[in-house]
Order: sequence, then structure tokens, then C-alpha cells
Amino acid sequence: MPLIAHNDPENTRDRTLLDKMLRPFADVHAGEATTVLLLALNFFLVLTSYYIIKPVREALILSDEGAVIKSYASAGQALLFLVAVPLYAKLADKVPRKTLLNAVTLFFAACMVLFYVLAQFELPLGIPFYLWVGIFNMMFIAQCWAFANDVYTPDQGRRLFAIVAFGSSSGAVFGSFISGRLVPVLGIFNMLLLAAAILTASLVLTNWVFKRELAGAPKDDGQEPEEDVGFAEGGAFELLFKNKYLLLIAVLLLLLNWVNSTGEFILGSVVESAYDLAIAEGTTDLGKKEYIGAFYSDFFSIVNLVGLLVQLFLVSRILDFFGVRVAILILPVIALGAYALLAFYPILAAVRWAKTAENATDYSLNNTVRGVLFLPTTREEKYKAKQAIDTVFVRAGDVLSALVVFFGTKLAFETGDFALFNLALVVVWIGVAIAIGRRHAVLVAEAEEKGAAT
Repeated sequence: MPLIAHNDPENTRDRTLLDKMLRPFADVHAGEATTVLLLALNFFLVLTSYYIIKPVREALILSDEGAVIKSYASAGQALLFLVAVPLYAKLADKVPRKTLLNAVTLFFAACMVLFYVLAQFELPLGIPFYLWVGIFNMMFIAQCWAFANDVYTPDQGRRLFAIVAFGSSSGAVFGSFISGRLVPVLGIFNMLLLAAAILTASLVLTNWVFKRELAGAPKDDGQEPEEDVGFAEGGAFELLFKNKYLLLIAVLLLLLNWVNSTGEFILGSVVESAYDLAIAEGTTDLGKKEYIGAFYSDFFSIVNLVGLLVQLFLVSRILDFFGVRVAILILPVIALGAYALLAFYPILAAVRWAKTAENATDYSLNNTVRGVLFLPTTREEKYKAKQAIDTVFVRAGDVLSALVVFFGTKLAFETGDFALFNLALVVVWIGVAIAIGRRHAVLVAEAEEKGAAT
């Protein structure tokens, strides 16, 4: 059961000024504004921290290793997750939820400081840092969404996740913005210390929300506030493989990341070629690291700004008017058009804007939909099975993408050939999305009937 379930459409309390201010962006009921804003601010800090280190990751891996090795390194993350996810599940079995959230946050912040220290010895960090950032991105953000799912009922999540995800999108925009301006001033590795400090600060909000919702559970229904207990025994993969709905989500995210990772390879290789051309023509005096870092800082900024606007003005309305069954199809339809374009016009401008449309939709609408999909699941499935899906299966998409890159480069694939391959995958992706939308509607209806009965 979620931590709270007391803000429903029948609530007769007057809305606060804060509740009313959020109404243009989502269907906020009385008393819901404070918690949803705290969660949004928490996501803001987490994504700010991530986007401060993301350009650092790109600069290190592409300048030291290149786009092909980057693709192979992404595949290596899947193997690490086969170890990390069971360890996470075991930790979750042994400690209360609050301890789990705090311990994982502090662990990743400490890792950032450790990489800073290692960099002072001029060690080659491109591949290990890339691997670690992939683990941080997937496992920690999956945990953040699991916590948000734990806080809200399916109805609340459908209404309020647009605001929570807005915090995520705005953090991504802000992180990209300040990283592009601070890297020339502070240098690449000092950004790690800044990111660690911001991530640690997010713990204040996490604990605030946790305490607020435990202490704020209603007493007039005869129920006492929940205790901060641990989880029922059961491995992440065990929970996943016995639930067809979760398996469909796993396949969906595998296909999504397979397509996206191959698209990132297309973008990275085209950027490398653009740098070589700029050097040959004398149109830049930047080094390769600085050129690539500047390109990706601008690229991430535009992607995240577009995603922010979509999140703020469209996501809540799409979910309200069309529901999950339509919303889950929007990203693959955009990807279908994007890779159809790249198959015939694989130039930098086309690749950049196709990936901008794909990534902006992924980071806004699709990110929110992914959170909504887990609302009608159990607490163990939210924390444990979601970790397996958001890590192993997502990175399995990287493995498959790396295989495509490996054999494609051996067969002398052009950029358009990789785009055509993605086009075929998107067709399968659309079929899986349709099946998930149908099953989600059934699960939500069952949850509502169960809630009405109790």
C-alpha cells in the first residue's frame, strides 16, 4: 500500500493557495501541493547532479576511446547490473525503506568524491567513469521513482506525476546549463564535487517527504500511520518473471534503449566526423574534448529545455485526456518518423534534431508514463522488480545495440543503415506498447474496485 491515500476527489477541504497555483499544470486536489512540490524539488536536485556529470562522462569516453568503445562500454554495464541488482534487493530485505534511501544516496555521492580523488593522479577514467555513471543513472533514479510510486495511489500518481517529472526535467535543464558554463571555469573534475554536494542535499527532501507522509496519514479512517518496515522476502528477478505485466514493461524498455543507444551511436559518430571536418577546414581551434563537450552541453540544454516545456504544458493534459494507452505510443511514433528521416538524410543537422525530438519526449512524457506504469504494482515490485527492469533490461538494450554496432561496422554500415535497423525495431516496440496499455487499464480498474471494496 502507498504511504498516503487521503487526497481524493471527494475531499471537501478548501484548496490552499499553493494547491490553486498548481491547478493549471495538473489536477491538484486539496492538501496535495506541498508533498508534490517537495518530490519535484527532490528530483530537481537529483537530475541537476546527474547532468553536471553527464557532459564530463561524454568528454572522457569520446575523447579517450571514441563512439565505438562507448557503445561497447554501455553493454558492459548490463553485466555489472547482474551483480548490483541482487545486492540491492538483499539490502532492501534487511533494512527499512528510509535507511535504504539514505544509504544508496550517500554511496553514490561518495563515489563522485572518489573519482575526483583518482583524477588527481591522472589515472585513465574514461571507461570506469562511464560504467559508473550508467549505474548511478539507472539504479538511483529508479529508486527515486519507486519512492514516488510508494507515496501515491494510482489515481494520485496519474494526476500528480506530471509535476514530479517537471522537477526532473527542470533539473536536467539547469544541470546542463550550469555545466556548460562552469566546466571552463572549474575544470572537468571539480564538477564531481559540486554534483556530490547537490546529491547529498537531496537527502533532506527525501527524509522530509518520508516523515511528512508517515506523520500525516489520516486518523479518521481508523488506521494508524504505517511503520517504516522493510520488504517481504523475494528476489528482484523472481518478482519480475512471475508477472506478465512486468515482463512486458521489461521488454518495452529493452526495445526503447536498444533503439536509443543505437541512435546515440549515430549521433556520436556524426559529431566525431564533424570535428574532423572542422579541423580540416580550420573552422575551430578547440581540442577534441572541448569541442565534443561543448556540443553535448548545448545539445543536452536544448533537449532538456524542450522536454521541460512538454512536461509543463502537455504531459498532464495528454494523460488526462488520452490516458496511458495513447501516451505510451507517442514516443515510438516519434522515433518511427525520426529514423525514417535519418535513413535518407544522415547529416549532423538532421541527426541532432531527430535525436532532440526523441530524447525530449523520452525525458518528459515517456519518463512520466514509465512512472505511472508501476502505480498498480506492489511495494516489493516497485522497489525490487523496478530495479531489475530499469537496470538489467535497459542495459540489455545497450548490449544488443553494441552487437549491432560491432557487426554493422564490420559490414561497413553507413549511418542510414543503422537508422533503417532502428526503424524495424520501432515497429516491434509499438506492438509491445499497445499490449502494455491494455493490461495497465485492467490493473487500474482492478485496483479501483479493490479500493472501493475496502
